[in-house]
Amino acid sequence: MLKRFTALSASLLLVGGLLAGCGGNNNAANNTAATNEAGAENTAATDSTKPVTINMFTASPEYTDAFNAYIAEYKKVKPNVTINLEIMQADYNTVLKSKIAAGSTPDVFQTTAGGDIDTFAEYSADLTNEPLAAAMTDAVRANMSSKDGKVLGLPVKGNLFVLMYNKKLLADAGITELPKTTAQMDDAITKLEAKGITPFANAYKEWWVWKHIFQHFVDAAAIDAGTDAKTLVGDFIAGKTTFADHPVLNDNFFNFIDTTVKHGTDKPLERDSNAEVSDFALGKAAFMTGKGAWDEEAIKKITPDFDLGIMGYPVSDKAEQSTIITGADQALRINKDSAVAPETIEFFNWLYTSEYGKNWFSAVAKVIPPIQDAPMPDLQMPQEMAEILKTEKSGDLSVNYSLDTFHQKFGELMQAYIGGSKTKEQAITEIQKAWIQFGSAAQ
Repeated sequence: MLKRFTALSASLLLVGGLLAGCGGNNNAANNTAATNEAGAENTAATDSTKPVTINMFTASPEYTDAFNAYIAEYKKVKPNVTINLEIMQADYNTVLKSKIAAGSTPDVFQTTAGGDIDTFAEYSADLTNEPLAAAMTDAVRANMSSKDGKVLGLPVKGNLFVLMYNKKLLADAGITELPKTTAQMDDAITKLEAKGITPFANAYKEWWVWKHIFQHFVDAAAIDAGTDAKTLVGDFIAGKTTFADHPVLNDNFFNFIDTTVKHGTDKPLERDSNAEVSDFALGKAAFMTGKGAWDEEAIKKITPDFDLGIMGYPVSDKAEQSTIITGADQALRINKDSAVAPETIEFFNWLYTSEYGKNWFSAVAKVIPPIQDAPMPDLQMPQEMAEILKTEKSGDLSVNYSLDTFHQKFGELMQAYIGGSKTKEQAITEIQKAWIQFGSAAQ
């Protein structure tokens, strides 16, 4: 395993974000048969008297309380099971790499989805035939699946990537129609600034916000090229295409970033995620870039009556290319070599199929459920998402087609660009090289 890890070290180094048959034994197979609706009576798969400790290592501090809630609930179901939760964000990537290299892979760990599903395939339990996999929505299951079709990850949540806006500030500026094209956005900026309103709140100190913005332009570039986002990203990774072939990336994306800096909050490279949320929630800017559904509760904690809207990014002169993006980009993985792999799988089967679990996503974590037949949370963003998707298609979650080794390098290069240490041409050249170097789990 250590030899394999060394070969993958470049991919593993930057795995986190904001920042999965199991173990080759019959106990795992038994798990598939005995998860009932409440989850409390499933005693066939594992020994319910033997003390069991499951160690979870995640990179999602925003869900600490929610994770602790389902851990406490499961203790009522399986008193013999103790779940230790360790959450880290800033240094998560490096620490996870060190744990795996040392042969101390946690029982449960977190990675990004998509391409990184294959990066960590060697360490991940095969969940394809588990009840939890059947419970996932089709789109989410695809995000959790390896190239050979095995379900190797558990969705942390369904996600939503949008350009958020303050409905009151847009109304104050006389903006009655959401800007869906670049020209319409320019007009909205003029109207906002005429009323003394700053158009954009940014968090460009964070490397991961860049990928959230960029994927909207990647989707548009794929449409213009007559292909899909997965194929286009694959062509970049293979060195078969360049930004110059795609004006939406070569020009529109950089023009949009320039616009958000020129017409945004001060010192963008010093504004982190929390600062951006605060700026937006306090009405200091009309739009918030690079973020998603996970921010709503933080916004409402600052301003409870905040009237929050969502929209796609205006990426071109084609209004239909302004779409919201949905899917699952974060995955929990179960260590296939864990001594408690059967018990861990049983726990997640309970979470993804029990009535408590179905309601946990919406009522406790307050996220978009990644599973079928689960209610939506009582929040504005998921509700508006549901309304939008009645008449419009979701954009492709194209961040899943590259690894976070690439995405972090991409964010660093964009930071250098707006900081003035790299020209646009230099940034593009290095982004293209990074895509080839870090773009694929197969490398």
